[in-house]
Amino acid sequence: MILKEILTKMLTRKSPDEALAGAKDGGLEKTLGVWDLIILGVGAIIGSGIFAVVGTAAADPETGAGPALMVSMVIAAIACIFSALCYSEFSTMIPVAGGAYTYTFATLGECMAWLIGWILMLEYAIGFIAVACAWTNHFMQFIKGFSSILPAWFVDPPAWLISDYRSAAHYYTAQGLEPHTVIPHVLGMPISINLPAIIMITLITAILVKGTKDSAKMAGIMVAVKLGVIALFVLSGAFFIKPENWTPFAPNGFEGVFMGAFIIFFAYIGFDALATAAEECKNPQKDLPIGIIGSLLITTVVYVLVALVLTGLQPTSGVVIPEGLLKAPMAYAMSAVGQDWVAGLISIGSIAGLTSVLLVLQMAATRVLYAMSRDNFLPKVFQKMHKKFNTPHVLTITVGLVGIVGTLFLDLNVAASLCNFGTFTSFIIVCVAILILRKIDPDRERPFKVPFCPWMPLMGILCCGGLMIYSMVIAKGETAILSTLLFIVWVIMGAVIYLTYGYRKNREAERLLQVTTEEIAKDEKNTNIIQ
Repeated sequence: MILKEILTKMLTRKSPDEALAGAKDGGLEKTLGVWDLIILGVGAIIGSGIFAVVGTAAADPETGAGPALMVSMVIAAIACIFSALCYSEFSTMIPVAGGAYTYTFATLGECMAWLIGWILMLEYAIGFIAVACAWTNHFMQFIKGFSSILPAWFVDPPAWLISDYRSAAHYYTAQGLEPHTVIPHVLGMPISINLPAIIMITLITAILVKGTKDSAKMAGIMVAVKLGVIALFVLSGAFFIKPENWTPFAPNGFEGVFMGAFIIFFAYIGFDALATAAEECKNPQKDLPIGIIGSLLITTVVYVLVALVLTGLQPTSGVVIPEGLLKAPMAYAMSAVGQDWVAGLISIGSIAGLTSVLLVLQMAATRVLYAMSRDNFLPKVFQKMHKKFNTPHVLTITVGLVGIVGTLFLDLNVAASLCNFGTFTSFIIVCVAILILRKIDPDRERPFKVPFCPWMPLMGILCCGGLMIYSMVIAKGETAILSTLLFIVWVIMGAVIYLTYGYRKNREAERLLQVTTEEIAKDEKNTNIIQ
Protein backbone atom coordinates (compact mmCIF):
# COMPACT_ATOMS: atom_id res chain seq x y z
CA MET A 1 0.00 0.00 0.00
CA ILE A 2 2.82 2.39 0.86
CA LEU A 3 4.56 1.67 -2.46
CA LYS A 4 1.30 2.24 -4.33
CA GLU A 5 0.80 5.57 -2.56
CA ILE A 6 4.37 6.66 -3.40
CA LEU A 7 3.91 5.75 -7.08
CA THR A 8 0.59 7.59 -7.16
CA LYS A 9 2.22 10.73 -5.78
CA MET A 10 5.09 10.46 -8.25
CA LEU A 11 2.62 10.35 -11.13
CA THR A 12 0.48 13.23 -9.84
CA ARG A 13 -0.06 15.78 -12.60
CA LYS A 14 -0.29 19.54 -12.25
CA SER A 15 -3.15 20.68 -14.47
CA PRO A 16 -2.59 23.55 -16.94
CA ASP A 17 -5.13 25.58 -14.95
CA GLU A 18 -3.02 25.22 -11.78
CA ALA A 19 0.09 26.32 -13.66
CA LEU A 20 -1.73 29.36 -15.07
CA ALA A 21 -3.10 30.26 -11.63
CA GLY A 22 0.35 30.03 -10.06
CA ALA A 23 1.80 32.33 -12.71
CA LYS A 24 -1.04 34.83 -12.22
CA ASP A 25 -0.51 35.00 -8.46
CA GLY A 26 3.22 35.74 -8.62
CA GLY A 27 4.29 35.91 -12.21
CA LEU A 28 7.02 37.62 -14.15
CA GLU A 29 6.55 40.98 -15.84
CA LYS A 30 5.18 40.81 -19.43
CA THR A 31 7.58 42.80 -21.59
CA LEU A 32 8.26 40.75 -24.75
CA GLY A 33 6.62 41.24 -28.16
CA VAL A 34 6.89 39.15 -31.34
CA TRP A 35 10.04 40.89 -32.60
CA ASP A 36 11.66 40.54 -29.18
CA LEU A 37 11.01 36.79 -29.39
CA ILE A 38 12.40 36.45 -32.92
CA ILE A 39 15.49 38.45 -31.91
CA LEU A 40 16.01 36.31 -28.80
CA GLY A 41 15.47 33.13 -30.85
CA VAL A 42 17.89 34.10 -33.61
CA GLY A 43 20.24 35.44 -30.94
CA ALA A 44 20.28 32.07 -29.18
CA ILE A 45 20.50 29.87 -32.28
CA ILE A 46 23.02 31.74 -34.43
CA GLY A 47 26.12 31.70 -32.30
CA SER A 48 28.09 28.75 -31.00
CA GLY A 49 27.07 26.41 -33.84
CA ILE A 50 27.92 28.67 -36.74
CA PHE A 51 31.01 30.25 -35.20
CA ALA A 52 32.57 27.27 -33.40
CA VAL A 53 30.97 23.80 -33.57
CA VAL A 54 30.52 23.94 -37.36
CA GLY A 55 34.27 23.40 -37.79
CA THR A 56 34.29 20.17 -35.76
CA ALA A 57 31.08 18.92 -37.44
CA ALA A 58 32.62 19.40 -40.89
CA ALA A 59 36.31 18.58 -40.44
CA ASP A 60 36.73 16.09 -37.57
CA PRO A 61 39.01 13.38 -39.06
CA GLU A 62 36.93 10.46 -37.70
CA THR A 63 33.33 11.67 -37.80
CA GLY A 64 33.29 14.92 -39.83
CA ALA A 65 30.53 15.31 -42.41
CA GLY A 66 32.73 17.27 -44.85
CA PRO A 67 30.79 19.23 -47.49
CA ALA A 68 27.80 17.02 -46.66
CA LEU A 69 27.46 19.17 -43.54
CA MET A 70 24.76 20.99 -45.53
CA VAL A 71 22.74 17.77 -45.47
CA SER A 72 23.51 17.32 -41.77
CA MET A 73 22.09 20.77 -41.07
CA VAL A 74 18.89 20.03 -42.95
CA ILE A 75 18.50 16.73 -41.02
CA ALA A 76 18.99 18.56 -37.72
CA ALA A 77 16.50 21.26 -38.76
CA ILE A 78 13.89 18.64 -39.74
CA ALA A 79 14.32 16.93 -36.37
CA CYS A 80 13.81 20.35 -34.76
CA ILE A 81 10.74 21.42 -36.71
CA PHE A 82 8.57 18.59 -35.36
CA SER A 83 9.51 19.51 -31.81
CA ALA A 84 9.12 23.23 -32.56
CA LEU A 85 5.48 22.66 -33.55
CA CYS A 86 4.88 20.79 -30.28
CA TYR A 87 6.55 23.57 -28.28
CA SER A 88 4.32 26.10 -30.07
CA GLU A 89 1.13 24.27 -29.10
CA PHE A 90 2.17 23.95 -25.47
CA SER A 91 3.51 27.48 -25.09
CA THR A 92 0.28 29.05 -26.37
CA MET A 93 -1.86 26.75 -24.23
CA ILE A 94 0.21 27.08 -21.02
CA PRO A 95 2.08 30.41 -21.33
CA VAL A 96 4.03 30.19 -18.08
CA ALA A 97 7.73 29.96 -17.19
CA GLY A 98 9.41 26.56 -17.33
CA GLY A 99 9.06 25.33 -20.91
CA ALA A 100 9.34 21.55 -21.26
CA TYR A 101 9.42 21.14 -17.48
CA THR A 102 5.96 22.73 -17.09
CA TYR A 103 4.53 20.74 -20.02
CA THR A 104 5.83 17.48 -18.55
CA PHE A 105 4.28 18.23 -15.15
CA ALA A 106 0.90 18.69 -16.87
CA THR A 107 1.08 15.33 -18.67
CA LEU A 108 3.56 12.84 -17.17
CA GLY A 109 3.46 13.80 -13.52
CA GLU A 110 5.74 14.99 -10.75
CA CYS A 111 8.65 12.56 -11.08
CA MET A 112 9.13 12.97 -14.82
CA ALA A 113 8.73 16.74 -14.46
CA TRP A 114 11.64 16.82 -12.02
CA LEU A 115 13.80 14.67 -14.30
CA ILE A 116 13.05 16.87 -17.31
CA GLY A 117 13.80 19.97 -15.26
CA TRP A 118 17.07 18.35 -14.25
CA ILE A 119 17.87 17.48 -17.88
CA LEU A 120 16.95 21.02 -18.98
CA MET A 121 19.62 22.21 -16.59
CA LEU A 122 22.01 20.01 -18.53
CA GLU A 123 20.83 21.59 -21.78
CA TYR A 124 20.88 25.23 -20.71
CA ALA A 125 23.47 25.43 -17.94
CA ILE A 126 26.00 23.12 -19.62
CA GLY A 127 25.27 24.73 -22.99
CA PHE A 128 25.91 28.05 -21.28
CA ILE A 129 29.32 26.77 -20.17
CA ALA A 130 30.10 25.47 -23.68
CA VAL A 131 29.32 28.83 -25.26
CA ALA A 132 31.39 30.63 -22.63
CA CYS A 133 34.37 28.44 -23.61
CA ALA A 134 33.76 29.20 -27.29
CA TRP A 135 33.55 32.92 -26.47
CA THR A 136 37.05 32.78 -25.03
CA ASN A 137 38.39 31.05 -28.16
CA HIS A 138 36.99 33.76 -30.42
CA PHE A 139 38.03 36.60 -28.16
CA MET A 140 41.61 35.35 -28.17
CA GLN A 141 41.47 34.97 -31.97
CA PHE A 142 40.23 38.56 -32.21
CA ILE A 143 42.92 40.19 -30.05
CA LYS A 144 45.68 38.38 -31.96
CA GLY A 145 44.92 40.83 -34.76
CA PHE A 146 46.26 43.58 -32.51
CA SER A 147 49.53 41.84 -31.63
CA SER A 148 51.52 44.83 -32.89
CA ILE A 149 49.71 47.18 -30.52
CA LEU A 150 48.84 45.15 -27.42
CA PRO A 151 51.42 43.72 -24.99
CA ALA A 152 52.50 40.12 -25.59
CA TRP A 153 51.22 38.90 -22.20
CA PHE A 154 47.71 40.03 -23.18
CA VAL A 155 47.73 38.68 -26.75
CA ASP A 156 49.31 35.35 -25.88
CA PRO A 157 48.61 34.56 -22.20
CA PRO A 158 49.42 31.19 -20.62
CA ALA A 159 47.00 28.39 -21.57
CA TRP A 160 46.14 27.82 -17.91
CA LEU A 161 44.72 31.36 -17.75
CA ILE A 162 42.29 31.00 -20.70
CA SER A 163 41.03 27.39 -20.52
CA ASP A 164 39.96 24.56 -18.24
CA TYR A 165 42.60 22.19 -16.82
CA ARG A 166 41.87 19.36 -19.29
CA SER A 167 42.30 21.63 -22.33
CA ALA A 168 45.40 23.30 -20.88
CA ALA A 169 46.97 19.89 -20.17
CA HIS A 170 46.31 18.74 -23.74
CA TYR A 171 47.81 21.95 -25.11
CA TYR A 172 51.03 21.65 -23.10
CA THR A 173 51.35 17.94 -23.90
CA ALA A 174 51.08 18.74 -27.63
CA GLN A 175 53.86 21.30 -27.14
CA GLY A 176 56.10 18.60 -25.64
CA LEU A 177 55.81 20.01 -22.12
CA GLU A 178 54.81 18.33 -18.87
CA PRO A 179 51.50 19.94 -17.73
CA HIS A 180 52.20 19.52 -14.01
CA THR A 181 55.45 21.49 -14.34
CA VAL A 182 53.90 24.38 -16.32
CA ILE A 183 50.50 24.77 -14.68
CA PRO A 184 50.77 26.44 -11.24
CA HIS A 185 49.61 24.58 -8.12
CA VAL A 186 48.17 25.80 -4.83
CA LEU A 187 48.16 23.29 -1.95
CA GLY A 188 48.80 20.54 -4.47
CA MET A 189 45.82 21.51 -6.66
CA PRO A 190 46.44 22.66 -10.27
CA ILE A 191 45.13 26.15 -11.02
CA SER A 192 43.64 26.56 -14.50
CA ILE A 193 40.89 29.16 -15.04
CA ASN A 194 39.10 30.49 -18.09
CA LEU A 195 39.42 34.15 -17.13
CA PRO A 196 37.78 35.76 -20.22
CA ALA A 197 34.75 33.47 -19.87
CA ILE A 198 34.44 34.26 -16.17
CA ILE A 199 34.47 38.02 -16.85
CA MET A 200 31.87 37.66 -19.62
CA ILE A 201 29.54 35.51 -17.48
CA THR A 202 29.72 38.14 -14.74
CA LEU A 203 28.68 40.89 -17.16
CA ILE A 204 25.82 38.83 -18.64
CA THR A 205 24.55 38.05 -15.14
CA ALA A 206 24.47 41.76 -14.27
CA ILE A 207 22.52 42.54 -17.46
CA LEU A 208 19.92 39.83 -16.77
CA VAL A 209 19.45 40.98 -13.19
CA LYS A 210 18.52 44.39 -14.55
CA GLY A 211 15.67 43.03 -16.70
CA THR A 212 14.51 40.92 -19.66
CA LYS A 213 13.48 43.88 -21.83
CA ASP A 214 16.93 45.44 -21.62
CA SER A 215 18.40 42.01 -22.38
CA ALA A 216 16.26 41.77 -25.53
CA LYS A 217 17.48 45.21 -26.66
CA MET A 218 21.08 44.15 -26.17
CA ALA A 219 20.43 40.88 -28.03
CA GLY A 220 18.87 42.86 -30.90
CA ILE A 221 22.04 44.90 -31.40
CA MET A 222 24.23 41.80 -31.36
CA VAL A 223 21.92 39.90 -33.73
CA ALA A 224 22.17 42.75 -36.26
CA VAL A 225 25.99 42.73 -35.97
CA LYS A 226 26.42 38.99 -36.43
CA LEU A 227 23.92 38.70 -39.30
CA GLY A 228 25.81 41.47 -41.08
CA VAL A 229 29.10 39.69 -40.52
CA ILE A 230 27.71 36.34 -41.71
CA ALA A 231 26.39 38.03 -44.86
CA LEU A 232 29.86 39.48 -45.43
CA PHE A 233 31.42 36.01 -45.05
CA VAL A 234 28.99 34.41 -47.52
CA LEU A 235 29.24 37.17 -50.14
CA SER A 236 33.02 37.70 -49.98
CA GLY A 237 33.86 34.03 -49.50
CA ALA A 238 31.84 33.02 -52.56
CA PHE A 239 34.56 34.54 -54.79
CA PHE A 240 37.24 32.22 -53.34
CA ILE A 241 35.35 28.92 -53.44
CA LYS A 242 37.20 25.99 -55.02
CA PRO A 243 34.67 23.39 -56.24
CA GLU A 244 37.28 20.63 -55.82
CA ASN A 245 37.01 21.14 -52.05
CA TRP A 246 33.48 19.70 -52.25
CA THR A 247 34.97 16.35 -53.29
CA PRO A 248 34.57 13.89 -51.69
CA PHE A 249 31.15 15.18 -50.66
CA ALA A 250 30.78 12.87 -47.64
CA PRO A 251 34.28 11.65 -46.65
CA ASN A 252 32.95 9.57 -43.73
CA GLY A 253 29.79 8.36 -45.47
CA PHE A 254 26.40 8.25 -43.79
CA GLU A 255 28.08 7.90 -40.41
CA GLY A 256 29.71 11.29 -40.85
CA VAL A 257 26.48 12.88 -42.10
CA PHE A 258 24.46 11.68 -39.09
CA MET A 259 27.21 12.49 -36.59
CA GLY A 260 27.44 15.92 -38.19
CA ALA A 261 23.69 16.32 -37.59
CA PHE A 262 24.17 15.29 -33.95
CA ILE A 263 27.07 17.70 -33.38
CA ILE A 264 25.48 20.65 -35.19
CA PHE A 265 22.24 20.06 -33.26
CA PHE A 266 23.91 22.06 -30.51
CA ALA A 267 23.43 25.08 -32.75
CA TYR A 268 19.63 24.73 -32.74
CA ILE A 269 18.89 24.76 -29.02
CA GLY A 270 17.86 28.42 -28.94
CA PHE A 271 14.28 28.17 -30.20
CA ASP A 272 13.06 26.02 -27.30
CA ALA A 273 14.51 28.58 -24.88
CA LEU A 274 11.76 30.94 -26.05
CA ALA A 275 9.14 28.65 -24.49
CA THR A 276 10.72 29.22 -21.07
CA ALA A 277 10.02 32.95 -21.46
CA ALA A 278 6.33 32.45 -22.31
CA GLU A 279 5.22 34.07 -19.04
CA GLU A 280 6.96 37.29 -20.06
CA CYS A 281 5.20 37.57 -23.45
CA LYS A 282 2.59 40.25 -24.03
CA ASN A 283 0.57 38.08 -26.44
CA PRO A 284 1.90 34.50 -26.16
CA GLN A 285 -0.97 32.85 -28.08
CA LYS A 286 -0.09 34.74 -31.25
CA ASP A 287 3.56 35.69 -30.88
CA LEU A 288 5.20 32.51 -29.55
CA PRO A 289 4.54 30.25 -32.59
CA ILE A 290 5.84 33.00 -34.89
CA GLY A 291 8.92 33.50 -32.71
CA ILE A 292 9.72 29.79 -32.36
CA ILE A 293 9.15 28.63 -35.94
CA GLY A 294 10.32 31.88 -37.55
CA SER A 295 13.68 31.91 -35.76
CA LEU A 296 14.23 28.24 -36.65
CA LEU A 297 13.57 28.76 -40.38
CA ILE A 298 15.71 31.91 -40.60
CA THR A 299 18.69 30.29 -38.95
CA THR A 300 18.48 27.10 -41.02
CA VAL A 301 18.83 29.09 -44.24
CA VAL A 302 21.80 31.01 -42.77
CA TYR A 303 23.47 27.77 -41.60
CA VAL A 304 23.26 26.06 -44.98
CA LEU A 305 24.74 29.09 -46.76
CA VAL A 306 27.65 29.25 -44.33
CA ALA A 307 28.32 25.51 -44.66
CA LEU A 308 28.30 25.83 -48.46
CA VAL A 309 30.89 28.61 -48.46
CA LEU A 310 33.05 27.25 -45.60
CA THR A 311 33.51 23.79 -47.13
CA GLY A 312 34.18 25.41 -50.50
CA LEU A 313 36.94 27.57 -49.02
CA GLN A 314 38.68 24.88 -46.97
CA PRO A 315 39.30 21.18 -47.66
CA THR A 316 37.76 19.06 -44.89
CA SER A 317 39.22 15.62 -45.68
CA GLY A 318 42.47 13.98 -46.68
CA VAL A 319 44.59 16.69 -45.03
CA VAL A 320 45.88 17.59 -41.60
CA ILE A 321 43.09 19.73 -40.16
CA PRO A 322 44.49 22.96 -38.63
CA GLU A 323 43.39 23.85 -35.11
CA GLY A 324 42.08 27.23 -36.28
CA LEU A 325 39.51 25.54 -38.54
CA LEU A 326 38.13 23.64 -35.55
CA LYS A 327 38.10 26.53 -33.04
CA ALA A 328 37.24 29.59 -35.18
CA PRO A 329 36.35 28.15 -38.61
CA MET A 330 34.91 31.18 -40.42
CA ALA A 331 37.65 33.61 -39.38
CA TYR A 332 40.35 31.03 -40.14
CA ALA A 333 38.91 30.27 -43.60
CA MET A 334 38.98 33.94 -44.60
CA SER A 335 42.51 34.41 -43.27
CA ALA A 336 43.63 31.37 -45.28
CA VAL A 337 42.53 33.05 -48.53
CA GLY A 338 44.25 36.33 -47.63
CA GLN A 339 41.17 38.24 -46.46
CA ASP A 340 42.44 39.21 -43.03
CA TRP A 341 40.18 42.26 -42.81
CA VAL A 342 37.12 40.06 -43.31
CA ALA A 343 38.47 37.63 -40.71
CA GLY A 344 38.78 40.48 -38.24
CA LEU A 345 35.17 41.55 -38.78
CA ILE A 346 34.03 37.94 -38.46
CA SER A 347 35.78 37.74 -35.12
CA ILE A 348 33.79 40.79 -33.97
CA GLY A 349 30.57 39.20 -35.20
CA SER A 350 31.37 35.89 -33.55
CA ILE A 351 31.97 37.59 -30.21
CA ALA A 352 28.64 39.43 -30.54
CA GLY A 353 26.89 36.23 -31.57
CA LEU A 354 28.23 34.15 -28.73
CA THR A 355 27.42 36.91 -26.25
CA SER A 356 23.76 36.89 -27.32
CA VAL A 357 23.66 33.09 -26.96
CA LEU A 358 25.09 33.36 -23.44
CA LEU A 359 22.40 35.85 -22.55
CA VAL A 360 19.47 33.72 -23.78
CA LEU A 361 20.77 30.44 -22.34
CA GLN A 362 21.29 31.93 -18.89
CA MET A 363 17.82 33.48 -19.02
CA ALA A 364 16.31 30.11 -20.00
CA ALA A 365 18.09 28.22 -17.22
CA THR A 366 16.89 30.80 -14.70
CA ARG A 367 13.24 30.55 -15.83
CA VAL A 368 13.22 26.75 -15.60
CA LEU A 369 14.64 26.85 -12.07
CA TYR A 370 12.13 29.56 -11.17
CA ALA A 371 9.26 27.30 -12.23
CA MET A 372 10.75 24.36 -10.30
CA SER A 373 11.10 26.42 -7.12
CA ARG A 374 7.45 27.45 -7.48
CA ASP A 375 6.58 23.74 -7.46
CA ASN A 376 8.52 23.07 -4.22
CA PHE A 377 11.39 21.22 -5.93
CA LEU A 378 13.85 23.93 -4.91
CA PRO A 379 14.10 26.24 -1.87
CA LYS A 380 11.66 29.17 -1.83
CA VAL A 381 14.53 31.65 -1.71
CA PHE A 382 14.94 31.11 -5.46
CA GLN A 383 11.52 32.71 -6.03
CA LYS A 384 12.73 36.00 -4.55
CA MET A 385 12.29 38.90 -6.98
CA HIS A 386 14.46 42.01 -7.16
CA LYS A 387 12.64 44.95 -5.55
CA LYS A 388 13.59 47.39 -8.31
CA PHE A 389 13.94 45.29 -11.48
CA ASN A 390 11.32 42.59 -10.71
CA THR A 391 13.63 39.80 -11.91
CA PRO A 392 14.56 36.51 -10.15
CA HIS A 393 17.96 37.89 -9.22
CA VAL A 394 18.91 35.17 -6.72
CA LEU A 395 18.49 32.49 -9.37
CA THR A 396 20.20 34.58 -12.03
CA ILE A 397 23.27 35.05 -9.84
CA THR A 398 23.23 31.35 -8.87
CA VAL A 399 23.22 30.23 -12.52
CA GLY A 400 26.06 32.66 -13.21
CA LEU A 401 28.13 31.15 -10.40
CA VAL A 402 27.42 27.62 -11.69
CA GLY A 403 28.61 28.74 -15.13
CA ILE A 404 31.83 30.15 -13.68
CA VAL A 405 32.56 26.92 -11.80
CA GLY A 406 31.72 24.86 -14.91
CA THR A 407 34.31 26.67 -17.05
CA LEU A 408 36.98 25.32 -14.70
CA PHE A 409 36.19 21.69 -15.54
CA LEU A 410 34.45 21.35 -18.95
CA ASP A 411 35.84 22.08 -22.39
CA LEU A 412 33.73 23.13 -25.41
CA ASN A 413 33.34 19.73 -27.11
CA VAL A 414 32.38 17.75 -23.99
CA ALA A 415 29.94 20.45 -22.88
CA ALA A 416 28.37 20.68 -26.36
CA SER A 417 27.80 16.91 -26.54
CA LEU A 418 26.29 16.88 -23.05
CA CYS A 419 24.04 19.75 -24.04
CA ASN A 420 22.88 17.80 -27.10
CA PHE A 421 21.82 14.82 -24.99
CA GLY A 422 19.75 17.12 -22.81
CA THR A 423 18.19 18.82 -25.85
CA PHE A 424 17.22 15.55 -27.55
CA THR A 425 15.66 14.21 -24.36
CA SER A 426 13.58 17.33 -23.72
CA PHE A 427 12.42 17.43 -27.37
CA ILE A 428 11.31 13.79 -27.20
CA ILE A 429 9.42 14.34 -23.95
CA VAL A 430 7.59 17.39 -25.34
CA CYS A 431 6.46 15.36 -28.37
CA VAL A 432 5.26 12.57 -26.07
CA ALA A 433 3.49 15.10 -23.82
CA ILE A 434 1.53 16.54 -26.76
CA LEU A 435 0.16 13.07 -27.56
CA ILE A 436 -0.80 12.48 -23.92
CA LEU A 437 -2.54 15.84 -23.42
CA ARG A 438 -4.48 15.42 -26.65
CA LYS A 439 -5.79 12.18 -25.14
CA ILE A 440 -6.50 13.20 -21.52
CA ASP A 441 -7.67 16.78 -22.19
CA PRO A 442 -8.97 16.93 -25.78
CA ASP A 443 -11.43 19.78 -25.17
CA ARG A 444 -8.90 22.32 -23.86
CA GLU A 445 -8.58 25.43 -25.99
CA ARG A 446 -5.49 25.31 -28.21
CA PRO A 447 -4.69 28.66 -29.89
CA PHE A 448 -2.10 26.80 -31.97
CA LYS A 449 -2.42 23.11 -32.88
CA VAL A 450 0.26 20.78 -34.23
CA PRO A 451 -0.90 19.80 -37.72
CA PHE A 452 -1.27 16.15 -38.73
CA CYS A 453 -1.23 14.95 -35.12
CA PRO A 454 -0.20 12.27 -34.08
CA TRP A 455 2.18 11.89 -37.04
CA MET A 456 4.16 15.10 -36.48
CA PRO A 457 4.96 14.37 -32.79
CA LEU A 458 5.76 10.74 -33.66
CA MET A 459 8.23 11.92 -36.32
CA GLY A 460 9.82 14.21 -33.75
CA ILE A 461 10.27 11.28 -31.36
CA LEU A 462 11.72 9.11 -34.12
CA CYS A 463 14.16 11.74 -35.46
CA CYS A 464 15.47 12.98 -32.11
CA GLY A 465 15.59 9.51 -30.54
CA GLY A 466 17.31 8.06 -33.60
CA LEU A 467 20.05 10.71 -33.67
CA MET A 468 20.69 10.41 -29.93
CA ILE A 469 20.88 6.60 -29.90
CA TYR A 470 22.95 6.55 -33.09
CA SER A 471 25.51 8.94 -31.58
CA MET A 472 25.77 6.79 -28.44
CA VAL A 473 26.24 3.57 -30.42
CA ILE A 474 28.99 4.88 -32.69
CA ALA A 475 30.66 7.12 -30.07
CA LYS A 476 34.39 7.36 -30.77
CA GLY A 477 37.21 9.08 -28.99
CA GLU A 478 37.64 10.33 -25.46
CA THR A 479 35.24 13.27 -25.80
CA ALA A 480 32.33 11.23 -27.20
CA ILE A 481 32.66 8.43 -24.65
CA LEU A 482 33.09 10.87 -21.74
CA SER A 483 30.02 12.92 -22.69
CA THR A 484 27.88 9.75 -23.02
CA LEU A 485 28.94 8.51 -19.59
CA LEU A 486 28.45 11.93 -17.99
CA PHE A 487 24.90 12.11 -19.38
CA ILE A 488 24.02 8.74 -17.84
CA VAL A 489 25.54 9.81 -14.52
CA TRP A 490 23.61 13.11 -14.66
CA VAL A 491 20.26 11.31 -15.11
CA ILE A 492 21.01 8.92 -12.22
CA MET A 493 21.97 11.88 -10.00
CA GLY A 494 18.68 13.57 -10.87
CA ALA A 495 16.67 10.49 -9.88
CA VAL A 496 18.53 10.22 -6.55
CA ILE A 497 18.01 13.92 -5.73
CA TYR A 498 14.28 13.64 -6.46
CA LEU A 499 13.83 10.57 -4.27
CA THR A 500 15.82 12.03 -1.37
CA TYR A 501 14.78 15.69 -1.58
CA GLY A 502 12.18 16.66 -4.22
CA TYR A 503 9.61 14.01 -3.28
CA ARG A 504 9.88 14.85 0.44
CA LYS A 505 9.57 18.63 -0.12
CA ASN A 506 6.41 18.17 -2.16
CA ARG A 507 4.81 16.00 0.52
CA GLU A 508 5.68 18.63 3.15
CA ALA A 509 4.07 21.31 0.98
CA GLU A 510 0.95 19.16 0.60
CA ARG A 511 0.65 18.69 4.37
CA LEU A 512 1.13 22.40 4.97
CA LEU A 513 -1.54 23.23 2.40
CA GLN A 514 -3.93 20.74 4.01
CA VAL A 515 -3.37 22.21 7.49
CA THR A 516 -3.86 25.74 6.16
CA THR A 517 -7.07 24.74 4.39
CA GLU A 518 -8.42 23.08 7.53
CA GLU A 519 -7.60 26.15 9.63
CA ILE A 520 -9.36 28.46 7.17
CA ALA A 521 -12.41 26.19 7.16
CA LYS A 522 -12.40 26.10 10.98
CA ASP A 523 -12.17 29.91 11.20
CA GLU A 524 -15.05 30.31 8.77
CA LYS A 525 -17.13 27.85 10.76
CA ASN A 526 -16.46 29.72 14.05
CA THR A 527 -17.32 33.04 12.39
CA ASN A 528 -20.65 31.65 11.19
CA ILE A 529 -21.47 30.33 14.68
CA ILE A 530 -20.75 33.72 16.27
CA GLN A 531 -22.91 35.48 13.71
